[in-house]
Amino acid sequence: MSIRSMDMRVKLVLLVTAGVLIGYAFWLLLRPVEIVAVNQRNNFSAVLVKSFPLTDQGKISWWLKNKDMLKIRYGIPKPASYGSFTITFWLFGDGYKEEGKYDRLCFDDMDTKLNCIEKHAFFSVNNDSRNRIHFTAYGGGKYLLKENGEVVSYEYR
Repeated sequence: MSIRSMDMRVKLVLLVTAGVLIGYAFWLLLRPVEIVAVNQRNNFSAVLVKSFPLTDQGKISWWLKNKDMLKIRYGIPKPASYGSFTITFWLFGDGYKEEGKYDRLCFDDMDTKLNCIEKHAFFSVNNDSRNRIHFTAYGGGKYLLKENGEVVSYEYR
């Protein structure tokens, strides 16, 4: 086998590998969000999701596009009598588990021992006393939705 044909094979393998990796990356970025369950306790909503957007901007864009659907289908946000609400999106991960392990998030409204998830908050939306919407991307940043629709980053102190 000549060196030239060996170089062509290596290039072909690298090209195919790069194509597969790029395809996988697009699949990860474009797969739809799956809402597994919504649990409510007072004005706090826990939304269990699979395939949530990875970037802060993707999470915020998803919320802005889907907030009306969440209100219609799941009745969230459900503000307290004084107007405050918080919605936290949790990665569903490996599914429901028994309480067993320390610091799992458990849902008392489920009539089963498998009513807990690993605590992996991914994103939250809440309002403040001036009814402004705030976004927190865990592992990312904090953002404010301004009245003009602009989303700005800020640092909480």
